[in-house]
Amino acid sequence: MKKARIIGTGSYLPEKVLTNYDLEKMVATSNEWISARTGIVERRIAAENEMTSDLAVKAANRALEMAGVSAAEIDLVVVGTITGDFPWPSTACIVQDKIGAINAAAWDVSAACSGFVYALTSAAQYLQNGTAKRALVIGAEVLSRIIDWEDRNTCILFGDGAGAVVLEAQEGEHGILSSHLHSDGSYWDLLYQPGFGSRYPASVAGIKERLPFLHMAGNEVFKVAVRSMHDVAVEALEANNMTVKDVKLLFPHQANQRILDAVLKRLKLRVDQMYVNVDMCGNTSGASIPIALDEANRKGLLNADDILVFDAFGGGFTWGACLLRW
Repeated sequence: MKKARIIGTGSYLPEKVLTNYDLEKMVATSNEWISARTGIVERRIAAENEMTSDLAVKAANRALEMAGVSAAEIDLVVVGTITGDFPWPSTACIVQDKIGAINAAAWDVSAACSGFVYALTSAAQYLQNGTAKRALVIGAEVLSRIIDWEDRNTCILFGDGAGAVVLEAQEGEHGILSSHLHSDGSYWDLLYQPGFGSRYPASVAGIKERLPFLHMAGNEVFKVAVRSMHDVAVEALEANNMTVKDVKLLFPHQANQRILDAVLKRLKLRVDQMYVNVDMCGNTSGASIPIALDEANRKGLLNADDILVFDAFGGGFTWGACLLRW
């Protein structure tokens, strides 16, 4: 069976920077409090005319350029997002049209902050079984549109952005070695967006009740997130007869620094084995891992044969890990 190998990465962050000092003017908080609790210094916010598909297209084009692959050579476009341009059609279809991937099937994956890992796993199956040769996998979010900017507990955390990878089916030892996905729907109400779906259809009353905005029970999410991210990373390593000593870099979902520190400690990783950019990007949900991967790649931090782990956790609850040889 062939492996799905990443041959190109790309990312895009909107130009507008929202700092902790800017947030001090919006809600009752402070730069010191945000930095100490979350590790976040700034985050990017999409312009009024920027949609999720716009961010995704810019990241996708950069990944395609690095891979030396044209959009017409892509067989699949899979987008992990919870903030698509529309409830439907899928953002992936919009991206497919914008980049000219005329031969590609396209669909979205909704797994919140685990969206990229779920989307990557979904696309990789087609490459491994020979159904497709190349895939474009994107994590893209404009979370600023679903954030309650009057809620100081959540508005400080999130940012906008997109990251993308080009996958190619190849023989050999390089590529995704295994993927491990999990979910537990009993936790759905700890991290979710109440409106507007079939449960709470669009209404004036719903807007007044702030139903279109993200709701999160932070302390409860923290506990499950740390345990789940630790467990699934260990599961991926054990499935490949490896230990943390074999890992060059762990790319965790960039939720906040407290979660990252706790995962680092539980896994007994060295600080230099975890790539972190939450300080400058905030929590970009399903976009966080591919953005971090592209940053590391363009900095020259990745070398052939490096063992990498993608480790995510998100609403649903969903969580998962991919282990790959670069």
